[in-house]
Amino acid sequence: MRILVTGAAGFIGSAVARLIDRQGSHSVVAVDKLTYAADPQYRDALTDPDRHVLERVDICDHAALAAVFDRHQPDAVMHLAAESHVDRSIDGPGAFVNTNVTGTFTLLDVARRYWEGLPSDRRDGFRFHHISTDEVFGSLGPSGRFTETTAYDPRSPYSASKAASDHFVKAWHHTYGLPIVLTNCSNNYGPYQFPEKLIPLMILNALERKPLPVYGDGGNIRDWLHVEDHAQGLLQVLRTGRIGETYAIGGDAERTNLQVVRTICALVDELAPDGQGPRDDLITFVADRPGHDRRYAIDSAKIRRELGWRPRHSFDSGLRASVAWYLANRPWWERIRAGRYDGQRLGLTPPLRRAS
Repeated sequence: MRILVTGAAGFIGSAVARLIDRQGSHSVVAVDKLTYAADPQYRDALTDPDRHVLERVDICDHAALAAVFDRHQPDAVMHLAAESHVDRSIDGPGAFVNTNVTGTFTLLDVARRYWEGLPSDRRDGFRFHHISTDEVFGSLGPSGRFTETTAYDPRSPYSASKAASDHFVKAWHHTYGLPIVLTNCSNNYGPYQFPEKLIPLMILNALERKPLPVYGDGGNIRDWLHVEDHAQGLLQVLRTGRIGETYAIGGDAERTNLQVVRTICALVDELAPDGQGPRDDLITFVADRPGHDRRYAIDSAKIRRELGWRPRHSFDSGLRASVAWYLANRPWWERIRAGRYDGQRLGLTPPLRRAS
């Protein structure tokens, strides 16, 4: 298969591209706008770069996208391109609407027209895989998990934009017959994650002995999924998932944010001792993020039962490997720290007040 992967220079997209490269049976047409969080150097890790083409294209650009489809004739689409940081969506929601909603609509329109023009044998095999998030389901109480049938209840500009994109994808299937599959995942972590996200930010701050800002009381709970396990699940859904179906992918690894940060401190103390005392002394509680969802958790029973997928990493082993990766790849994140993101807090836009 020739798989068109949008957002292939991003965190999850590049993990998918590396996995396809290692398996050696498919080729990739990478489509990426190369925004601040993208890293085209992910291609340095590919073993067979001849099977990988990078096209610098904005998914909102209809003509440029159509030209990519015409030029490369993909057999499938994996749509990962998205603005994804909740804090940035609080400060600038317009970019999230543009990329996540308008961009998805544009990609769907181009893909449908392309698919309708394929010969019947290729049309029957074509798939459009939309990758989404568990955040579209809102916030859980102390019990229960999200499933594929959980009602949508997005709470942030980011999750609202992803919910809208999910609905567009499902509408293109039901209205036009576009053969889609859709996945909603829990919080990802692992190598090459841009350091604005919780786990890499805490690793680097702990290493540099900077404050470790924890929102609110640190009791917000997330279900953590190693990015390589997620990539495996995404390819499994693309290959064998049922058309029109949604699959929830989670790591079955719930932790509070405070538990995650304390574990990172202990790992950095162990793997990079500097004789200056325990890193958990650096933990600082800060004002909570506006509208911060309390708990996410995914029930992955469907994808386990139907497709045989399950995560290979435990959270403990995956987090240890992630800390070790950031320690061993200092030039990668130092380049980002120096040029694109120095660790400052985002998402501080205050709520609007009603006029009295």
